[in-house]
Amino acid sequence: MRVLFVEDDDLIGCGVEAGLRQAGFTVDWARDGHEAGLALTTTTYALVVLDLGLPRVSGMDLLKRLRDAGKDVPVLVLTARGTVLDRVGGLEAGADDYLGKPFDLTELIARCRALLRRAQGRSVEPIRYQDLTVNPAAQTVDVGDTRVSLTSREWAVLMQLLTHQGIPQSRSSLEESLYGWQQEIESNTIEVHVSNLRKKLGARLIRTVRNIGYVVEKA
Repeated sequence: MRVLFVEDDDLIGCGVEAGLRQAGFTVDWARDGHEAGLALTTTTYALVVLDLGLPRVSGMDLLKRLRDAGKDVPVLVLTARGTVLDRVGGLEAGADDYLGKPFDLTELIARCRALLRRAQGRSVEPIRYQDLTVNPAAQTVDVGDTRVSLTSREWAVLMQLLTHQGIPQSRSSLEESLYGWQQEIESNTIEVHVSNLRKKLGARLIRTVRNIGYVVEKA
C-alpha cells in the first residue's frame, strides 16, 4: 500500500518513514504542504499521514483542499496540538483519525492499518477467496490449512488484486503501490512478484490480461 507521509520535522519523519517501510508500506515523504499537494494531484495513495503544522501550506488547509476536491483517501492527522477544539477541527475538516504527538510508532501503524481496512470495506474479518484465507490485520495468508510466507511486496500485489476483484490492474498501478519516489523500479519486477504468488498460492489465482496487466476474478 502506498502512503503519503507529510511531516516537516526530520527527526520525527525519519523514524516514522522507516517504521512504515518496515511494516510493509510504500512511503512517499513530503516535507511541506505545497509538496504534498503536488503529490496528491499526480499520484494515487491508499492513505495520507498528515502533520498539521506544516510550512508553505498548512496541514489543515491541505486537508480542506483535498476534501473540497472530492478525494476520499483516508487521512490520519498527526499534530502537537492536543486540545479538544483542535481534534474536533481536524475531524470536521475531513480527517478520519487523529493522533497527538508524541505518539508510539506501533500505535501509528495499527491506526494506519485500521483506516485501510475501513476504507476497503473490511473490519478485522479475514478475506476468503477460494481456498485462501487472508488476514489483513495479521498480514498472514493460508492456503487450506497451510500458512504461506509472503514478502512485503508480494503481499502488496496480492492485496491490490484481491481488493479490486474483477478489475484488471495495470503494471503501472501495481508498481505505484510498491515503489516510492526514491526507489528504482526494475523492468520485470511485477512479473516476478506475480510469478512468485502463483507458485505459492496457485497457478490459477492471478490471470494475465493481455496488454493491460493482471486480475483476480471476482469471487
